[in-house]
Amino acid sequence: MIRTLSATAAALLLAACSQPDATEPAAAPETPAATPPAAPAPNALTAGGYGPLVIGMTRAEVVTALGDDSDPNSAGSAEPEVCDQWRPARAPEGVLVMIQDGVLTRISVSSPSTLKTDRGFGVGDTAAAIKAAYGPLAVAQPHKYSAPPAEDIFVWATGGPATAGAFVQDAAARGVRYEINGEGRVQIVHVGGPDIQLVEGCS
Repeated sequence: MIRTLSATAAALLLAACSQPDATEPAAAPETPAATPPAAPAPNALTAGGYGPLVIGMTRAEVVTALGDDSDPNSAGSAEPEVCDQWRPARAPEGVLVMIQDGVLTRISVSSPSTLKTDRGFGVGDTAAAIKAAYGPLAVAQPHKYSAPPAEDIFVWATGGPATAGAFVQDAAARGVRYEINGEGRVQIVHVGGPDIQLVEGCS
């Protein structure tokens, strides 16, 4: 009888030890890691270029990357040997390169192109969305020829103006200009150096 009671007591003690402590707090659930921002598309427009084109390339390097002028009989400026704009043969429709003194200084994108900047904006997007996304980095200036809501929105990655409206002359500066039409939407996107500020092609 004593052995039976001892065995029963031992069994009860073992069972009690195996139960979880009611006062022990439950383990906190693991916090999921923050999702990193999506990487820009390989062919996104950036202040430094687009796809295989990098601002600062020579004309010969641009031709090697995407082909020669798709319409060599059409003059891109009055002095093409000094400054010229043209679409490389293998570039999408709506893409123009600007070559100043033999160097790529600007890339411009207009309809029917669907290319986007690294922030996801392109032809047809609203000025309001661009300003909301960039915040204080977006500097709006009146459009030279059209009344509001037409305007130019500049976002300088490097070498931006020290004062609003100042013309950037630093050749190393890089930025994006969203040219906004009278409907408040992007008409052209320019990326590159100080030449993104030019409003009449090469001038």
